[in-house]
Amino acid sequence: MAKQLTEEMLHSLRRRLLDEKAELERRVRQNGHFGLANAYRDSTGELSGIDNHPADAGTETFERAKDVALLEREALKLERIEAALGRMDTGEYGRCAECGRFISAERLEAMPTAVYCTEHEPRQRESLKRPVEEPFLHPPFGRTSLDDRPTQNGFDGEDAWQIVESWGNSNTPAMAEQNDIADYDSVYIEADENEGFVEPLESFLATDITGRDVSVVRNRAYRRYLADQEGEPLLEPDRSAAEGDEGQ
Repeated sequence: MAKQLTEEMLHSLRRRLLDEKAELERRVRQNGHFGLANAYRDSTGELSGIDNHPADAGTETFERAKDVALLEREALKLERIEAALGRMDTGEYGRCAECGRFISAERLEAMPTAVYCTEHEPRQRESLKRPVEEPFLHPPFGRTSLDDRPTQNGFDGEDAWQIVESWGNSNTPAMAEQNDIADYDSVYIEADENEGFVEPLESFLATDITGRDVSVVRNRAYRRYLADQEGEPLLEPDRSAAEGDEGQ
């Protein structure tokens, strides 16, 4: 059973809030508002903000952004403390701003700046805000994807991405989702998709204009064909003849 807030507890919480407020103000004042009181040129140690080494300026810009974030966090804490002290002065402290019921003493002791009871605390709710890019990117590849059209077989956004991805991405064969990826050429999406032919056999068997001179292109499909022992085991006449001579 949650215990109610007593006058003694209220006095103790006020003391805690005042001490924390004084500590926040002292810390911000002593470090020059996290270094933001100094000019950018002073912090870099350069006569000009335009440096010969852009990486130095980039590092300093990152540090300044971090200082701004830290200062904003402390300012938010101070704002919540001052709001809690104001509610103590008006007698509103300890009541949920949503339902009006008393906030448990245990919750206030853990978080003296609490405005809501546990049930109505908005920060514990899952945010429904989503990145603005999501409507454009859904379905995958956004409006450039034509896979949902039954008669579509042309070049679309997915095909464009596959071409770009085939030149390399951050993935590696060891980290690939499939367990049969042996090289970087097989990492990208649908790397085994037939391009320019229907059957794998068509990608490595070729003839001249007469159809009599047959040649074999020893590509990836050819090696996979042999490894899978598909069709005729001996495709090349020279190899067939050589092995035939050996058998005589």
